[in-house]
Amino acid sequence: MIRTWSLHDERQSLVLAAHREHLPEVVYFGPRLPDGESAETLFMAYGLDVTGGMLDANPELSICPEATRSFPGQPGLIVRDGDGRPLLPKFCYESEEVDERKIVLTYRDETDRLTYQARFSIDPKTHIIEAQAALEADRPVLLHWLSAPVFPGPQLSDEMFDFAGRWCGEFQMNRTAWSPGIRYRENRTGRTGHEHFPGLIVPVRGATNAQGQAYGFHYGWSGGHRMVAEELPDGRRQIQFGQAARMERDALTRFETAPLYAVFSNDGINGCAVAFQRHLRDRIVAFPKPDRARPVHYNCWEAVYFNHNLPELKDIAERAADLGAERFVLDDGWFGQRDDDTSSLSDWEVDPRKYPDGLDPLIKHVHSLGMTFGIWFEPEMINPDSSIHRAHPEWALGGEDQILGRQQKALNMALPEVREFLYERMAAILSGHDIDYIKWDHNRVLPMPDAAQTRGSYALIDRLRADFPHVEIESCASGGGRIDFGILKRTQRVWLSDSNDALERLRIQHNAAIFLPMAVTGSHVGPRVCHTSGRVLDIRFRAWVAAQRHMGFEMDPRELTEDEAAVLKGVTAWWKANRDWLYYADILRLDSPDPSVIAEQQQTSDGSRFVVFAGKADTSAQIAPRPLRLTRLEANALYQVELRRTAEAPPTLSRGNPVLKQQPVKLSGQYLMSYGLTLPWSFPQSMWVIEGKKL
Repeated sequence: MIRTWSLHDERQSLVLAAHREHLPEVVYFGPRLPDGESAETLFMAYGLDVTGGMLDANPELSICPEATRSFPGQPGLIVRDGDGRPLLPKFCYESEEVDERKIVLTYRDETDRLTYQARFSIDPKTHIIEAQAALEADRPVLLHWLSAPVFPGPQLSDEMFDFAGRWCGEFQMNRTAWSPGIRYRENRTGRTGHEHFPGLIVPVRGATNAQGQAYGFHYGWSGGHRMVAEELPDGRRQIQFGQAARMERDALTRFETAPLYAVFSNDGINGCAVAFQRHLRDRIVAFPKPDRARPVHYNCWEAVYFNHNLPELKDIAERAADLGAERFVLDDGWFGQRDDDTSSLSDWEVDPRKYPDGLDPLIKHVHSLGMTFGIWFEPEMINPDSSIHRAHPEWALGGEDQILGRQQKALNMALPEVREFLYERMAAILSGHDIDYIKWDHNRVLPMPDAAQTRGSYALIDRLRADFPHVEIESCASGGGRIDFGILKRTQRVWLSDSNDALERLRIQHNAAIFLPMAVTGSHVGPRVCHTSGRVLDIRFRAWVAAQRHMGFEMDPRELTEDEAAVLKGVTAWWKANRDWLYYADILRLDSPDPSVIAEQQQTSDGSRFVVFAGKADTSAQIAPRPLRLTRLEANALYQVELRRTAEAPPTLSRGNPVLKQQPVKLSGQYLMSYGLTLPWSFPQSMWVIEGKKL
């Protein structure tokens, strides 16, 4: 007997099939199949031959590979009984719940008294498939590893792309060749992490940003995760994602993975990117005021650090508002005795030395300037030098001899009393003041991996959001250390990196766009001398890089010259004039023939309007610019394209007269996609901005 299940949208098909009572295998995941295709025949066609030196049949590469069925690779489940005895379940079919967009399969092992459930759903508009697994037992058991439902890796793929990073250097793309054995990545820091972003792109041979087939995966969990991309001895490939191994410290009766988001693209890596961008923006993030335009941000951190002085902050707020800011965020240093990063975390009460009349005088001044007010918290952390740590040292997570990070420990968020304390302190600030924004930071890794910590943090955020639904929350963790679809179910913005270096940001934003839309991706114009790199960059480059995403400023506006202020006002005005359509735009990474050019095309979903940002990150190897191909245009349509003036004048070394320097031009989509735009010559650390519309 063969059982089959399938999900389809206009782009892709996912087909599962199983022999007898066994767990199903994904026998097809790829371009949309014809309606009349027989899933039972697909299952039979999927089978491999056997030869010498092999078992007499190939063990199933199921959605949860079982060691008890002679599977030679990494199993999908490793579990022990409460007494530590290894359990080796053999699951058998029990029931199903199926409709056009959802499959829920339940399997049971009567010997070990375990129930396994897999859930799949497909979104016909965003094209994202969500897959999730759960395990239940009739008594507490110890979980070592539970994978979300396992997907096969494509055979005609030579490499995979995953993402590493560091503080001020997030979203670095790794290319790893498929080969027999495992590509194994595990983050055990207790947060999503700079080091191991939980995403994977698997291109089929020949795929680029804009063409070919590709598969995308993202695991939506804010604690440690584990990824396994394995090629078995018989050549089959499997992709597993789940919480990092041994993250569940206690024996429990139920375990559940986070959702694994998967998508197939017939449109290169951009097809995966657009699916992730739209699904996150339209299905996952819940904005407090969805009809409100994304406000231009101002954050005072790199202007004052811990030196909070009310007259100076008022002056800075006035200057920020004059530049175009619509939200003022008061960063670290407003509470306790917080004069540096060595004390007062968890003492969430306004510092009377800095604010003798409380925060209201500053908040009222900010509001009088037409800006809303936001504030910084780092709720999950505690300094040993704090009144709360002295009163409750047992609230800190980890041992007394642990290595501190930024002079701080983590609070044990699994403890209800810790969450209650944090809620009361934060709610007092939010209910006592007119605040509509929290920058929620997380500046150290955990001393030990613990899934209960993540669940506790989720619970606190969920409670605050329920009681203060008008407050927007930004996820920050030393910049990009906690960015994933799990935290973004609860927050509305991410601080992509602590680096305000526009050159670094250009690359970080470009790679992060595979998963993140403009609407949630904070990007700020930093100071003239970058505080994290020491690099000096022109205001035009800094401003246009910030204008690629949710724009803001994070510098001391008193340092600006008249020319710099005028440039920043101009770019900010452009961003405000365009932000409504850019909010919904797809960010498409362009295949640049010049590796020194990092370029993207932000385009409306109907293709009627676009803007191209072509950033020059380095000196080109060739003397003249190569044409830059655009993507996703209508071949037979005409487009008017116009080069926007992003510098006071073209550089003197741009000595020719390419037509874009002189006037707008009308070109067909076919030409723009097949030959491309010939841009003027430019210096490194500069940006060309090209606006286009369909005629």
